Amino acid sequence: MHSHTPTTPQHPETVPNRDVALPIGSTAIVYCEGQFGEQDGKTANGLVRHSEKYSILSVIDSRHAGLDAGEYLDGVANGVPILASLDEAIAHAHRVPDYLICGVAPADGLLSSEQRIVLLDGIARGMHIINGLHEFLEDDVEFAAASILAGVTITDIRRPREKKDLHLFSGRIFDVTCPRIAVLGTDGAIGKRTTSTLLVQALNDRGIRAVMVGTGQTTLIQGGRYGVALDALVPQFCSGEVENQVVAAFEGEDPDVIIVEGQGALSHPAYLTSAHILRGSRPVGVVVQHAPGRRVLGDFPMVTMPTLTSEIALIEAFADTRVIGVTVNHEHMTDSELGLAIDEIELEHGIPATDPLTRPLDHLVDMVLGAFPEIGNRPAVGDDRSHREPLIR
Repeated sequence: MHSHTPTTPQHPETVPNRDVALPIGSTAIVYCEGQFGEQDGKTANGLVRHSEKYSILSVIDSRHAGLDAGEYLDGVANGVPILASLDEAIAHAHRVPDYLICGVAPADGLLSSEQRIVLLDGIARGMHIINGLHEFLEDDVEFAAASILAGVTITDIRRPREKKDLHLFSGRIFDVTCPRIAVLGTDGAIGKRTTSTLLVQALNDRGIRAVMVGTGQTTLIQGGRYGVALDALVPQFCSGEVENQVVAAFEGEDPDVIIVEGQGALSHPAYLTSAHILRGSRPVGVVVQHAPGRRVLGDFPMVTMPTLTSEIALIEAFADTRVIGVTVNHEHMTDSELGLAIDEIELEHGIPATDPLTRPLDHLVDMVLGAFPEIGNRPAVGDDRSHREPLIR
């Protein structure tokens, strides 16, 4: 979300995925007309903050044309301009970039007629399409024909694998010996993915081998190695797919800790995937992301936001876990209001609280190590941990 506080935020670095061969010249424009910095622009917001797979050249949103995307989001310029149109974005790139990414994420997961026109224009110009919506463009006759004519691909990120290739819960999660920490929240689009990404980065910077398991389409577009678009699955397979990705991360990376990205909220009337995340990953600890300045649910204004107290109680009653800390989304808050809210949360709940975007990331790491001091003390046989590459997945 667009920052409303004058503090200087921490900004995640874009770290290339060292183990995945990227396509040559994987440049991209992110289309987010009318939504950048807003809740329904969360895919674009996430890509501006962190992308391992694509070099983000610009964001399209005519409302904020001429501004720096990083500065608009977080108060720190990152050299990614916001431009008014696809024409301007291509002119800025001095050539047709490889990809046009649909950066909007509306609640219904569908494209408007105006959005269709822009994406089809990108195809006609020779750009591959990355689509994270529930609407599969590969199955759309007009898009399919256009892509064949232009010789480009359409990737529907939320398209699940065949049901024969999906996993039911198996109990393999009980063989995962490193701690799992889930980053849940009190609403959708509240900052869980951003907090998860920053936490993994900060833990690795501290010499602790951390890996992230994503559960939404944006993390997959960003280049996350382990993850699944959970809200696109038949519910029967949801907890099993989360379990399978956590096991894969454990077996593939030998991490000290696994951070699991949350979705929606356990209390949410529509986005219930937090339940599958808790069941599938069996976290030993939970960090709850909360926006004290948000009065109603983002996509459902007829529903009042849950209290932090009620969400913590619900999580701890639903799963055999404990909430170890709170991360604050500072939207609609001044810096003094944010500081007061952090203090009040710590006093009322007796657990640490911080804002990862405006406070030192050491606070976020200390939150985890305070609850699990054994993390990072596990020696690896024949391995000098100081020379390990960080795992920003």
